[in-house]
Amino acid sequence: MSSEQPKNPLHAVTLEMILTSLVEHYGWDELGQRIEIKCFQNEPSIKSSLKFLRRTPWAREKVEALYLHMQNKAGSL
Repeated sequence: MSSEQPKNPLHAVTLEMILTSLVEHYGWDELGQRIEIKCFQNEPSIKSSLKFLRRTPWAREKVEALYLHMQNKAGSL
């Protein structure tokens, strides 16, 4: 069985890379509006957000979905 995942759009993309891209694109304020979690709305930081997202699968799924949406939107321009 191969460990490669060529059809997985998140393959080789770390959670930190995803979060950093979203913050650069949307900013913390808009990110906190799009995904309503406290770590994006109350004194946000990459470090605290990563800690929360690594422990909270439903929140990570929302972040990954927004990242994929952002990537698909950028690719269609």
